[in-house]
Amino acid sequence: MKQNANQKTKIIVYTIFILLLGVFLTYGFIYKFPAIFQETVTKIEKDVTVTDVGIADAVEKVYDSVIIVSTYKDDKLYSFGSGFVYQKDKDTFYIVTNHHVIDSGNKYKITYSDGTEEDAKLVGSDEYADIAVLSTKAKDDIKVVSLGKTDSLRVGDTTFTVGAPLDYSYSWTVTRGIISGKERLVEVSVSGNSSDYIMNVLQTDAAVNSGNSGGPLCNSNGEVIGVISAKISSEGVEGMGFAIPIELVQEKIEQFIKGEKTEYPYLGASLISVEDAKLDRRYYNFVTTYNYTTGVLVVDLENGCAKKAGIESGDVITKINDKEISNLAYLRYELYKYKVGDTIKITFLRKGKEKTLSVKLTATAPNM
Repeated sequence: MKQNANQKTKIIVYTIFILLLGVFLTYGFIYKFPAIFQETVTKIEKDVTVTDVGIADAVEKVYDSVIIVSTYKDDKLYSFGSGFVYQKDKDTFYIVTNHHVIDSGNKYKITYSDGTEEDAKLVGSDEYADIAVLSTKAKDDIKVVSLGKTDSLRVGDTTFTVGAPLDYSYSWTVTRGIISGKERLVEVSVSGNSSDYIMNVLQTDAAVNSGNSGGPLCNSNGEVIGVISAKISSEGVEGMGFAIPIELVQEKIEQFIKGEKTEYPYLGASLISVEDAKLDRRYYNFVTTYNYTTGVLVVDLENGCAKKAGIESGDVITKINDKEISNLAYLRYELYKYKVGDTIKITFLRKGKEKTLSVKLTATAPNM
């Protein structure tokens, strides 16, 4: 019996030893290889496949529809730019380009990609929209462009331009880039001095140079989504080109083709940006007395809608329908969103105190 008891004791001790050894071995294994016992988490990333086989097919769709516009003044070449065949009506082509390409000219010629030239007539233009339409005799072998849409555009989408950068030697140059931004508000000058107007444009990093003006900005399907209009060109700035969205262009084109005149609201006031007034000795003391730093100073008034509403000389306009007005360019941008006959609210400062008046808009030549 004693022998059986000793044997049972040995079995118990041996079992405990084996259990303890197993615990220590398991602990050591976990300590040495912890990843094996951790929870496995699978993270699924969105696959993005980038292929770069070129855009030659898209370029071919629009290439021959792009033309060179030559503007003459008194039979001398005055300026040139690019354009494209927008519409065909029986035996007539309608060509789209920029207003600044044809501005101050009295004779126009267009050149096709095969080198043939045709005389063109000015159908209509708008300096603030920077859009012009020419007409010329149609050619059977030239197609009108296909139009795209900008509402579905995304930043990063492929774009390209076709035009004549620099001079005729580089006509029908193709440059490629992406949409770098949408709804950019860019100040532009139509008078050669300070900024006159704000344009709502697409931004692209496709190379844009002098001569590209008026040419098409296209998507990867070869559809025109904008008209090249401007480029920021200064030291340290590269790859910033701008195009007027095609939807805004279409509205103007149809207006010109129908023979309708451009009619902008007109306040009937002589205006100057406060920032410019500070540099003019005639107004410096006035704007500094009331510590005006931004807005548009009313210098003088005609018998127009502003005067009729109660606006006076010396008032500083700061808002149109609650939209901030920092300078004269922004005033035009906001004002020209409305039509003749519309009533708007104009907020202004009079001797430092804010007031608001309703103004019913009337029309005359936009000459503020």
